[in-house]
Amino acid sequence: MEEANLRKRREEEKSIQSNEPKTTNLQKELGLFSGICIIVGTIIGSGIFISPKSVLSNTEAVGPSLIVWAACGILATLGALCFAELGTMITKSGGEYPYLMEAFGPIPAYLFSWTSLFVTKPSSFAIICLSFSEYVSAPFYSGCNPPQIVVKCLAAAAILLITIVNALSVRLGSYVQNVFTAAKLVIVAIIIISGLVLLAQGNTRNFENSFEGPKLSVGAISLAFYNGLWAYDGWNQLNYITEELKNPFRNLPLAIIIGILLVTGCYILMNVSYFTVMTATELLQSQAVAVTFGDRVLYPASWVVPLFVAISTIGAANGTCFTSGRTQIRLVYVASREGHMLKVLSYVSVKHLTPAPAIIFYGIITTIYIIPGDINSLVNYFSFAAWLFYGLTIFGLIVMRFTRKELERPIKVPIFIPILVTLLSVFLVLAPIITQPAWEYLYCVLFILSGLLFYFLFVHYKFRWAQKISRPLTMHLQMLMEVVPPEEAPE
Repeated sequence: MEEANLRKRREEEKSIQSNEPKTTNLQKELGLFSGICIIVGTIIGSGIFISPKSVLSNTEAVGPSLIVWAACGILATLGALCFAELGTMITKSGGEYPYLMEAFGPIPAYLFSWTSLFVTKPSSFAIICLSFSEYVSAPFYSGCNPPQIVVKCLAAAAILLITIVNALSVRLGSYVQNVFTAAKLVIVAIIIISGLVLLAQGNTRNFENSFEGPKLSVGAISLAFYNGLWAYDGWNQLNYITEELKNPFRNLPLAIIIGILLVTGCYILMNVSYFTVMTATELLQSQAVAVTFGDRVLYPASWVVPLFVAISTIGAANGTCFTSGRTQIRLVYVASREGHMLKVLSYVSVKHLTPAPAIIFYGIITTIYIIPGDINSLVNYFSFAAWLFYGLTIFGLIVMRFTRKELERPIKVPIFIPILVTLLSVFLVLAPIITQPAWEYLYCVLFILSGLLFYFLFVHYKFRWAQKISRPLTMHLQMLMEVVPPEEAPE
């Protein structure tokens, strides 16, 4: 009955819209400047408040840490250009899933959807919520680290709040995101301007002998890249604005190059600002780098920094939840057509018209991740899985240059770019395992490979007993949550 009412309501909306002279297609209204602004706003998030300490702890000197930040920006730019070619060549929704399906077939595509569902999306959400809780609790524990139980309880509360907001209302989630995005840009500007003023006043002592330090190992460099690239996360989604850009095949590559270079400049300047008031040792000892910076530069108004950073990080977490639910609808919808995913995760709430099942699922998995995990281990866990599939996807671009020559390529990057990014991805995946093995890499590999068990049981052989479990489970969850399949493919 609820489903029939929803269909009737949508049909009425369509009949009303059909009388209007305007088309419902996306309009190409964004110029180059708007595209650059969207890219900058998409990438700059909570990472710049989390990663400086971890990058420095692996490089152990100021100079190498700044070089890593610049190199991460260059790698993100090259990767984004490769994804721009893929996105304009294969216009199906679902992120990397259709690219892997076209290049290598169903098993790598299935493993990507499995990893996205259980590893990369929830761990990303967990990292941001833990960062929020650390910045909120830091002012109350001046001079010492906040107790882990406090940090984890605050993170769990943030996950619960964000999940409820996004499961109940699309409009509320988007309003919250707009306010938090503005706060994020304000605190970035405050830190950069303050740092430039201090630099102009001659606070350059911490930059002397900036390359002195122990010899860097291959593993330390790769871990520094993991943490630096975490701050650039989102570069692989920039081709989504193609439909709304004027002259996209010219403006998209330009917007990517200019936008990510601006982000790189902001990140380097923020790190320079930190070093104007803190030595490398003091930065490593700081529980919350931006809070320490605020205490030393903005006193008595230093409370502004933790407040705005907390708003920025909770905004990043809200944005992750807001976009992940909708991204997962597209991914699960596309994957379920191949029989690769449980369809209920792509369903939409009848009452609220939100992707409630996907959002609630993310909330549950993310809460599980924060119980044993800390920020550094989760960043390594996320980055290992993410760069495994980034590298595989971009390698697929190279493969399709030879196997799918008939495909139209409105944007075509020089072949050396995907080759270079693929080689760097292999380095980022293998170097930490070989030189500094840790449990999180083993857990990640086992989690990804466990997807093969489900693939052969539910997809390849399609055992009847497996379908007997999944069908009633989907039906009962649908009735319990009052959700229905999307009427049209969510392209």
